[in-house]
Amino acid sequence: MKRLFIFCVSVACLFSCKSGASIRDEVILFAGAYSTGEDPCISVFNFNQKDGSLIFLNDIRGENIQNPSYLVVSEDNKYVYSVNETLEGAVSAFLFDGKTNTLKYLNSQPTNGAHPCFINADNTGKFIVTANYSGGSITVFPLSDDGTIEPLCRLVDFNAISEPASRLHTVQFSPDGRYLFATDLGKDLIYRFTINADNIKTLISGNYTVATALTAGSGPRHLTFHPSGKFLYCIDELSGMVDALKYSANDGQLTAIQAVASDTTTVSPRKGSADIHISPDGRFLYSSNRLQNDGIAIFEIDVTSGMLTKVGEQKTDIHPRNFIISPNGKYLLCACSHSNSIQVFERDENTGLLHLIATDYSIAKPVCLKWGWK
Repeated sequence: MKRLFIFCVSVACLFSCKSGASIRDEVILFAGAYSTGEDPCISVFNFNQKDGSLIFLNDIRGENIQNPSYLVVSEDNKYVYSVNETLEGAVSAFLFDGKTNTLKYLNSQPTNGAHPCFINADNTGKFIVTANYSGGSITVFPLSDDGTIEPLCRLVDFNAISEPASRLHTVQFSPDGRYLFATDLGKDLIYRFTINADNIKTLISGNYTVATALTAGSGPRHLTFHPSGKFLYCIDELSGMVDALKYSANDGQLTAIQAVASDTTTVSPRKGSADIHISPDGRFLYSSNRLQNDGIAIFEIDVTSGMLTKVGEQKTDIHPRNFIISPNGKYLLCACSHSNSIQVFERDENTGLLHLIATDYSIAKPVCLKWGWK
């Protein structure tokens, strides 16, 4: 049975949604989960940025939706796209009705790459791209005007390079929209593609380069750009490190600045770091750790140099695979898949530290959180 928790926190709350939407206190939270269709696959919540309350609204389930472990919301908020993280691999499209807070399944397309685990959309709203973990590839799909997904127009297989096997985990567009970066956890590489704005059928150029090679055994997982657009940060799943890199918008080059420990556990030789995000004001970076050290590491960012200084840690429920910071910067919500819970933390905007304000909201195996609006 779902539980509702309402929490009052004295904070001011004003934010502007993407695509020029009006300032609002309440936003939509979409939560993707590991689900075969019998349990909720994607849940819809109302989140109040004024008092930190989280209210369940609706969910969608069904045999056409399998393990929607990562989501992306269209710029106009009309559509939600998900991976189907299965051996066969697919992507699915959903229409979101902001009046009824419901999702309607539209269609699916195969990724031709096993276990897609990440999905992203370009800034034109015309394409989606997946990172296919077991397939060691990325797949590009055009989108129709009605929001449905067209058959793939590009598949890039990285296993042809060399051993070990590629394990693609993230596809991230640069803030200027000129480049696409992809992490290869298997080969400890970050690749760079040039966006091909002149060819609407392919999105990315035919060739790619290795943007940077990380320390062997790092296991690069997720990426996040600093709001200034000057720095890129990578969370390494296997080493438990955060890599700070300087980004050049002129040529897409990445230059290593620093590597600092996110997961400091010595219990297991294999770390389990997962997700990484930066506060809207650009002052603090957060990274989640799993397996033996469930929690979130907190770093202060030197906005001039990009260097990180660790300022604290926050314990969470079990296996914080994904988390998200509220658009107004006041809260951090964490999806803890092995505890079947979403936790709400208040952020201290001066110190970056977190304070748990919500007893867990129960939801089966949540693994991805994304914002939308009504």
